[in-house]
Amino acid sequence: MTAVLRVESRKLFRSTLVLTGLLALLSAFFLLVFPSIQEEAELVEQVYPAYMLELLGIEELHTIEGFAGGYIFPFAWVLLGGIYFAYVSAGTISRDVRTRRMDLTLSNPVSRESVVLQKVAALWVPLAGLTIGLAVVLFAGATLLGEPFDPVPLAMVHLLGVPYLLVCAAIGTVLSVTLDRVETAQAAALVLVFSLWLVDDLSHMSPDFEWVGDLTPSRYYDPSAILVHEEYAFGDAGILLAAFLVLLAVAVLIFTRRDI
Repeated sequence: MTAVLRVESRKLFRSTLVLTGLLALLSAFFLLVFPSIQEEAELVEQVYPAYMLELLGIEELHTIEGFAGGYIFPFAWVLLGGIYFAYVSAGTISRDVRTRRMDLTLSNPVSRESVVLQKVAALWVPLAGLTIGLAVVLFAGATLLGEPFDPVPLAMVHLLGVPYLLVCAAIGTVLSVTLDRVETAQAAALVLVFSLWLVDDLSHMSPDFEWVGDLTPSRYYDPSAILVHEEYAFGDAGILLAAFLVLLAVAVLIFTRRDI
């Protein structure tokens, strides 16, 4: 039975268009200011030590690859994309439980496990929209600027970014099956993903606390390494996928044992 998947997929089309449009506009704005930043790139690289730029994920700022890896993807994909997936996922189960729609759904021949899995599977809509939309805008915009991307690293930075978004979605799903109020679940998901992103960035500043960053999902996705050095960390992507499956299993376990 895939009725839940079809219904949830249709629900996500509008928000996906809005998200993709906003991030496309944000990326286009970044590309517009790239020529002016490119002129000052050498000064920035001279002012800041090389190790500091590397810790901040800013490398070869004068190239379109370094600029996208240091500016566009950390905000458009890691921060805003991660918050969106966590926020949307946090409302999937809790909203249906709150409005009693879940009672109607479970009155059909469908298990609770299937409901959770189909709702998460419906995220293929924003995943596809964000991946295709952002890739097209970046490739077209960079080409117009005379700084075309190598299509292989550009494709890989999107592909290897999918596990990160799935982890954010799984975080939201766990909160959705745990908390009763939709607003509380979504607010908690937003704050948690933002906090994890912030902890990862701040942990670079102190060697004594850098290990804390290893507990954050953004630590295992490095756009600059992919775009600038063409380093494809499949192992890190595997860690994120494993974390996603564990969190998803936790969400299913909680929901199947929960009294609604």
